[in-house]
Amino acid sequence: MEPLFIDLGFSQRFKNGEDICGDAFKYQKDHQDGRVVAVLSDGLGSGVKANILASMTATMALKFAAESEDNIVHSAEIMMSALPICQVRKISYATFTIVNASLNGSIRIIEMGNPKFQLFRDGALFKIPFETLESSKWNDRKMNVYNFTVQPGDRIVFFSDGISQAGMGSSAWPLGWREKGCAEFIQRSIAKHSDISSHELTEQILREARRKEPNLLNKDDMTCAALLFRPPRKMLLFTGPPYDRKRDLECAELVAHFQGEKVISGGTSAEIISRELHRDLKVDLSNIDSEMPPASKMEGIDLVTEGIFTLTKTAQYLDNYDGAKYENPAGMLAEMMLRNDVIDVLLGTRINEAHQDPNLPLDLELRRNIVKRIAQILEKNFLKKVNIRYV
Repeated sequence: MEPLFIDLGFSQRFKNGEDICGDAFKYQKDHQDGRVVAVLSDGLGSGVKANILASMTATMALKFAAESEDNIVHSAEIMMSALPICQVRKISYATFTIVNASLNGSIRIIEMGNPKFQLFRDGALFKIPFETLESSKWNDRKMNVYNFTVQPGDRIVFFSDGISQAGMGSSAWPLGWREKGCAEFIQRSIAKHSDISSHELTEQILREARRKEPNLLNKDDMTCAALLFRPPRKMLLFTGPPYDRKRDLECAELVAHFQGEKVISGGTSAEIISRELHRDLKVDLSNIDSEMPPASKMEGIDLVTEGIFTLTKTAQYLDNYDGAKYENPAGMLAEMMLRNDVIDVLLGTRINEAHQDPNLPLDLELRRNIVKRIAQILEKNFLKKVNIRYV
């Protein structure tokens, strides 16, 4: 079986009236073996103090989980001992959920104090047995430890109690939304859109939790994270003519036989594919944007755009991503990159004299630099795998 891709997403909102979040969510990916470690921590109280507690806990937990998990209790004791003491309640406390996921499907989850994570398999909530560990040094610090193997299509969702307790004390939700209510909502969301991304799912959960609060003003910090395990989705970006014109046909055949979504970025690049594959290239006038060069159409190609300017704008959208969608070629390219997991780039290295004009804007970077920038953003911020092949 092909290694699974882990689609990770999270959403977060501050407690009403606070300028900083008392929850912390941190994650990292090992680009050698593809393992993903994610930590959600909820600090005691709210505001700056809670943020310090949560951030310290999440940072330490991420480090311990990434390096070694041989002695979980000892690692937790180190974290608890390192936290500053709350001057009001005289305790140092932050909850955490640690998810350690490998591409072979092996999962380890450690919880302390947070609502239980939820695993959805074939659209239904799936219960996983666990082991309870307890520290003799810190009273009431019990940890649940889960070890299991996921299957393709499985989803793991976990959140802070700001989600499960949403609406608590209100006439409509006196006991809050509760974990059961969250699970039922997630099941309905998955049933409607079986391929919904992790980010879209967590946004839906968070928005629904806020609807439970009077006047949509959440009384606690809210954080929700999700992982989806599935075969990787692939796309190919061909941009820039190859250094040697004799390789035009080779590039065209690579594009033609690629299994996945295909994008051509650049007028010369599009003309090469059109010529070598004998396919018509036409400007698409159905969706004109005054700030962007128009897209074009070609049989067998999902998106054809202008080159450097569009790639630069795409990098800006990705770097400042907030869930918004832009109905222009750069927005469509960014959206395509986000819905795919492995992005193969066929990058031509022939210099385009048109971009050596010193009067062009400074941020209109050379193609190689902007592609590298996009790759860095996709790998760091969205845990994508980007393969760049120079031709």
